[in-house]
Amino acid sequence: MTRTRTLGIATVAGTGALLALGVAPASAADTATVSVLHAVPDTPVDVYANGERLIDDFRPGTLTDPLSLPAGSYDLALFPADAPDGSGTPLLSADGVAVPAGANATVVAHLSADGQPALTPFVNDTSAVPAGQGRVVVRHTAAAPAVDVRAGGQVIVPGLTNPDEAALEVPAGTVSADVVVAGTTTVAIGPADLAVTEGATTIVYAWGSEASGYELAVQTISGAHSAPSGVPGGTAGLADSAADTALPLPLIGLSALGLLGAGVAARRLATTRG
Repeated sequence: MTRTRTLGIATVAGTGALLALGVAPASAADTATVSVLHAVPDTPVDVYANGERLIDDFRPGTLTDPLSLPAGSYDLALFPADAPDGSGTPLLSADGVAVPAGANATVVAHLSADGQPALTPFVNDTSAVPAGQGRVVVRHTAAAPAVDVRAGGQVIVPGLTNPDEAALEVPAGTVSADVVVAGTTTVAIGPADLAVTEGATTIVYAWGSEASGYELAVQTISGAHSAPSGVPGGTAGLADSAADTALPLPLIGLSALGLLGAGVAARRLATTRG
């Protein structure tokens, strides 16, 4: 089953939190675009930035609208939903997360391959794609071993592990895709129809766990561009396209013993594609 929900109040809530922090609105040149995906099953949370609540009652499977945040350093924390404001021990946290001007990123709260809560930032590629093409990015954020991603029954991304990603440029159109356990035909998620929009980046997240079920979340970013001519019709030829290994970001384990490493790894938001 595919579940993609948008938190319509996220932008308003984010703006209110930033005003509460005393952060003045900044020009576009001084801001970054950040989205947040909640992919930890069965765990509604409140999201805090620099000690102020940014998102209230954030539900699993929810992807926020893009938040325009002033560039700077942020201390992020996730608390159980409706807990006293900013008190107690957070479920996840990362201090000193660098948000550079002009960046486009998605921060994902999810489970590691062995089922531990994790917080991973991904840099979103918004560079241009050829005419008639769209970019598809697949991100493994589920409590599961390596998987193969298939289109039309053929493997297009083999052996993808948590929390890595893979990217392809493919003809715009619709493709039926599913996720199987690596090296097998055992379907874990799908099949689901995926719409690939010309000039856009379509990001597919595999998330969840065996106990709660595996699901997909889809994010579309319109920052990529392509020429207006040469748009092919029909179904996207994903199976005929070569997969490029996208920027891999290491797992950010947020156990009590891993907080120091998490603070360093979270700074990957400052890294752009080479």
